[in-house]
Amino acid sequence: MSRIKEFNLPDLGEGLTEGEILGWLVKVGDTIELNQPIVEVETAKAAVEIPAKWAGQVHAIFHPEGTTVEVGTPIIAIDTDPGAGPVESSTTGAPAGDLPTPSAASLAAVEVAPAEGAVEPGLIGGPAPGGRTAVLVGYGPRTTTAKRRPRKGGVPAQATAAPVTPVPAPVTPVAAPVAPAVNGNGRALAGAVLAKPPVRKLAKDLGVDLGTLTGSGPSGSITREDVQRAAAPAAAEPLTVTASQTAAASFGADREQRIPVKGVRKLTAENMSRSAFTAPHVTEFLTVDVTRTMKALDRLRGRREWRDVRVSPLLLVAKAVLLAVQRHPMVNSTWAGDEIVVKEYVNLGIAAATERGLIVPNVKDAGRLTLRELADALTDLVQTAKAGKTSPADMSGGTLTITNVGVFGVDTGTPILPPGESAILAFGAVRQMPWVHKGKVKPRMVTTLGLSFDHRIIDGELGSKFLRDIGDFLADPEAALLAWT
Repeated sequence: MSRIKEFNLPDLGEGLTEGEILGWLVKVGDTIELNQPIVEVETAKAAVEIPAKWAGQVHAIFHPEGTTVEVGTPIIAIDTDPGAGPVESSTTGAPAGDLPTPSAASLAAVEVAPAEGAVEPGLIGGPAPGGRTAVLVGYGPRTTTAKRRPRKGGVPAQATAAPVTPVPAPVTPVAAPVAPAVNGNGRALAGAVLAKPPVRKLAKDLGVDLGTLTGSGPSGSITREDVQRAAAPAAAEPLTVTASQTAAASFGADREQRIPVKGVRKLTAENMSRSAFTAPHVTEFLTVDVTRTMKALDRLRGRREWRDVRVSPLLLVAKAVLLAVQRHPMVNSTWAGDEIVVKEYVNLGIAAATERGLIVPNVKDAGRLTLRELADALTDLVQTAKAGKTSPADMSGGTLTITNVGVFGVDTGTPILPPGESAILAFGAVRQMPWVHKGKVKPRMVTTLGLSFDHRIIDGELGSKFLRDIGDFLADPEAALLAWT
């Protein structure tokens, strides 16, 4: 059996046929372990890290960063027995920047792995119990810590991916020293700190060293807010960072900039065009006095058991939508040509503007969650999307969506339906405005809701009642909870 094994880009699931290599986490000559992340690939839905299928030494890398590669194409060759001596192969002598392409002549000794997706499916799994780490099915759990590239405006990564630079063969393997356990900042793990398991998980996901933080919770315990401030001290609102804000425009001599349409932005354009021209959209608007909602949120924040939970108006908007669906289940449905499929479960999507473009991850079966569980799920969704680690599974299967345009200071909009969904709610900015309350004009907290729906499924009466119920809940959430549940 050949010791040099060629690893193909695996089937990433969800009908995806290609991916762009964002960055190599290893270089030629590196000694790697089984399931160690070796490359970060961006698909049309998410950026994922692909783990090594074999332990050994990197023999050759076939594609530089920025290359779009089709599923099933060889991307790397691994020497699974580097201690057996040098390997005769023309691939290892290629100069830097001129990466070799695999061929029968140059890789006669290479054993080609079975096509990913056939024997070993490469579908990205959903969130594992207790975490959101995406691991390719069939590759097993990770046994090493990922080497991540620094994120723009984020926390320093453990190590910067080395450039793709093949080195001449033979390569004498060197046993890697055993490094002490480290966290996302590359710091040695500290002693015991006061933090709840969800907070520890959040810190791990964001690469924050709990040992460096001063807790603001009871008895000096570390809260979610402490971790979030450490991860992004300048961020006032989540999910509001876009490429146009993080990178200055680069214009040519003709004073024009050309941006390739690919990845998430390409998929978004295709989906929005298809939705706009296949589903007859109708949009209705409702302006609501949400003063009581804002007071209810303040009371909620003051409760001891909610002090380490992120509580925002979006939480009660989401709860209002979920309760309104129970009263009007047809809203949570899909047009399937000769039938309408009504869903008993609600996979609640939250539209998020990220550096990679617009994505819509969803909270699975959100209607079954308590208010506290819903708050935790929304926080995890936000932080995962902000970190650019939302998996394709978390963006699939949505049934109803909320887009929070209010974080941009916008009153509302006419959102386009995500494909396969029949309704989407735009939640606008909450502003203090003059409002007639109990016969007198008073300053009140007011917002405007915009509901777009598929008129093939939802007629004007149903859409209006659904939107009105959401508005009634936000006008007096505590009374609605007592009356509706």
